[in-house]
Amino acid sequence: MDAFNFLNFGFLDALDIVLVAFLLYYIYQLVRGTAAINIFIGIAIIYLIWKLTVVAHMELLSDILGKFLGGGFIALIIVFQQEIRKFLLMLGSTNFANKNFLKKLKFLSNPDEIDEITTDVKSIITACTDMSKTRTGALIVIERNNNLDLLKQTGDSMHILINRPILNSIFYKNSPLHDGAVIIEDNYIIATRTILPVEKDLDIPARYGLRHRAAIGVTMRYDALAIVVSEETGQISYIKDGEFVSFKDSRHLVDLIREDLG
Repeated sequence: MDAFNFLNFGFLDALDIVLVAFLLYYIYQLVRGTAAINIFIGIAIIYLIWKLTVVAHMELLSDILGKFLGGGFIALIIVFQQEIRKFLLMLGSTNFANKNFLKKLKFLSNPDEIDEITTDVKSIITACTDMSKTRTGALIVIERNNNLDLLKQTGDSMHILINRPILNSIFYKNSPLHDGAVIIEDNYIIATRTILPVEKDLDIPARYGLRHRAAIGVTMRYDALAIVVSEETGQISYIKDGEFVSFKDSRHLVDLIREDLG
């Protein structure tokens, strides 16, 4: 009977495991590719060691580790404040009724559908290359897992299929739409002239202007990617999670963005 009680596994136990897996997946998505991933792994290791000491009845060590984990909760909030904010924004802005929601949960999706990218990344980068040659300033934001409705409302609503001439015409210096950022969802330009949050307290070189600060700000606060074309130098910058991502050439940049979207 004791063995059967030990192996008793009910619906609530299964639900508990699924919810924990769901939470850990979202946390991993937020910290993947950043320095925070190492902190996250370190905390997970300490937690596992603490659980082992509890099972092994190592009271002194388990008491020390338990107090360390409990007392470090506030410190963790400070360390992971950007990731926590993005996590809450992601949950709050996710449309659970959307038919694409399960596709965004990659571990619940059909593996054959994960690499299916609808965004015409090649046309975006080709247009950026054109603007780079003429030193036409541009700021493009690509939506990922959570919607950017709050940002869309600051600009002009659009629904234009992505193509090279359209992007070039939008950012043409005499165009009424060239100020602000363009927001892309799937394969459509859904907003122009949007106003992005600008991060002022950033330690970045002086050659980077407001477009770059806005790109860093939006990728820090939202689950989005940003591409900037400098009006002064013509340099193309790719920004993800508030950081500049280096790339070799336009083809490499296309591959990087497709990978981050997929």
